[in-house]
Amino acid sequence: MATLKIDNRTARGLWLTSHGLAQAPTGPLDTLGLIQALGFVQLDTIQVVSRAHHHILWSRNQNYRESMLDPLLRDRRQVFEHFTHDASVLPMAFLPMWQRQFDRKREQVGRSNWFGKHLDPDLIKDVLRRIRDEGPLSTQAFDTKVTGTKAMWQRPPHKMVLDYLWYSGELATSHRDGFTKFYDLAERVFPQDRPVLTDRDQITQLCETALDRLGFGTLTEIRKFWDACDAPEAKAWAEATQPLEVEVQGADGSWTKALAAADIEARISTLKDPTSRLRILNPFDPAIRDRTRLSRLFGFDYTVEMFVPAAKRQWGYYVYPLLEGNRFVGRIEAKGDRKTGCLTLTNYWVESDRLRTPKRQAKLEAELTRLAKLAGLKQLLWAPA
Repeated sequence: MATLKIDNRTARGLWLTSHGLAQAPTGPLDTLGLIQALGFVQLDTIQVVSRAHHHILWSRNQNYRESMLDPLLRDRRQVFEHFTHDASVLPMAFLPMWQRQFDRKREQVGRSNWFGKHLDPDLIKDVLRRIRDEGPLSTQAFDTKVTGTKAMWQRPPHKMVLDYLWYSGELATSHRDGFTKFYDLAERVFPQDRPVLTDRDQITQLCETALDRLGFGTLTEIRKFWDACDAPEAKAWAEATQPLEVEVQGADGSWTKALAAADIEARISTLKDPTSRLRILNPFDPAIRDRTRLSRLFGFDYTVEMFVPAAKRQWGYYVYPLLEGNRFVGRIEAKGDRKTGCLTLTNYWVESDRLRTPKRQAKLEAELTRLAKLAGLKQLLWAPA
């Protein structure tokens, strides 16, 4: 049987469809459904216009507003927070396959030099006792201090303990006030009647749910989707289940071997051209977080430069890619000021001069106006010459 070859145009269409970016971001809103379809939504503290998790959900349906995520966590317990490749929101339905990640993180964090020396057993007992007796607490409820020479990433001992217990699954995020996290005993947050899966079954679910959401990917990309199993474990899964092998064409015409979801041919047969609407994506959007894959599929080179010294940045501190149809056409730098109610476009670049047209500029202005509504901003200022 000949290997299925997926040309680049089809691969782009499949990718955008799998990540909820092929259709116009309109229609009835199902926030939990969006999170389930994506698998996870990355959390981030930085708020330039709107924080990453809100922006990512808004990009799929622009009826979403920032107040709509917390009730799923605080009241309905339909999502939980934990660590994939980074801190993320995940559907509570995925909790049974996540026990191994709690165990992995307990081991990784416990043996790290950064955490290890701060994990005082008596402090751990005291933190657990206080939360058990007092209910959900934030780091502000504790008063231990950093001692010795202060470094950028140092945290007070109580914060290290809270994070260790959170990584380990002994504590869970109860809710957030603003972006302040409140920790509670996991048994009071997580459903206690959830199924218990063997470690092998968890690995199988992790790999299969990842491949379903990617549509296609290398074994490394499948493993890194959740970052909750190791390379040998992913390899053993592939050898046991033998997923469909395909070849995917890159933007430069080269071909990469990959694995594909079992229904990939059905997905291809029903594929529609992506909407021509211009989209402003967040730097942490799951569709673009693997920069090597982004370049391979779309020929778009993109780097997050917020941790690059200002003098060495090519673009800027927080730069948003612009997606139009099945290609990335440019990038912008924009800032929101919630005190003045203004969203300011400070820089605008296109991938080639021929893409700088009045029609595209009008599309961008319309999308910026819609993005402003997400952040509660009322005025759009266009700063670039």
